[in-house]
Amino acid sequence: MNCHVWDPEFSYPLRVEETKKEYLMINLDLSGKRAVVTAASSGIGAAVAKTLADHGADVVFCARNQAAIDQLASYQSVGGTIHGHVADMGDQASTGAFIQNVAAAGSVDILINNVGASPSRNFLYMSDDDWHDLHELNLMSAVRCTRAFLPDMRKNKWGRVVMISSSAGKYPNAALIDYGTTKAAMISLSKSLARKYGADGVLVNAVLPGLIHTAMWERAAGEIADASGKTADEVIANNGRGVPVGRYGTSEEVAALIVFLSSNAASYVNGTAIEVDGGQAGHI
Repeated sequence: MNCHVWDPEFSYPLRVEETKKEYLMINLDLSGKRAVVTAASSGIGAAVAKTLADHGADVVFCARNQAAIDQLASYQSVGGTIHGHVADMGDQASTGAFIQNVAAAGSVDILINNVGASPSRNFLYMSDDDWHDLHELNLMSAVRCTRAFLPDMRKNKWGRVVMISSSAGKYPNAALIDYGTTKAAMISLSKSLARKYGADGVLVNAVLPGLIHTAMWERAAGEIADASGKTADEVIANNGRGVPVGRYGTSEEVAALIVFLSSNAASYVNGTAIEVDGGQAGHI
């Protein structure tokens, strides 16, 4: 016996199927939705693009080089499609061209502001140009994309914006001062937008990954290894033991949350900053 519980305002089903046990089926279908993922050449961005497409979305992404675009675009999703454009999101003109290309093909329903870099630099030696460049990449790319795609979301009375921030944006880290500052700004931006546009059907949330096994964290482990005389693998293993679940997370685990936030199942989730860090909050 099947029964469907419908919310007439949001038109999503919470399906309860009665077999031997009664359980809740959450609808994560994104068929008919158009999603944009910035900086999806690898790591979290690539995992998000693939997972959104596997749930039916038509995904447009950007990367800095054609080889990365060709690799991800070749992914055979089980539901949607994946298309890429070359863009440097740290450059205003390049970001503008990417936005123009995306907008020319139609409105955007889901925006994942994923782009970000995490240089490890001494505060006293960071120039104004260093600060400016990182803000352009980590923060202003999100501002520009959101500003461009938000009007159609409001018009359609449905939209999802997810800011990929970081635990470093909530819990200051002396080794990541500039990175953490930009990621804290993303959290503030997402919460402000959520309050401003939630009534228009546009839900904005931030996701705060912790130690995730990506190329960025591998580079960081390599830098620590060089300074400590250990191998990068030893550094990663040691860091993993400091996480309550005993390991680094995966990009796919972050992507799973983002798909939920992008779906109708998250229709009452707005203005949150959700940590995906294995319980490590505050200890990175």
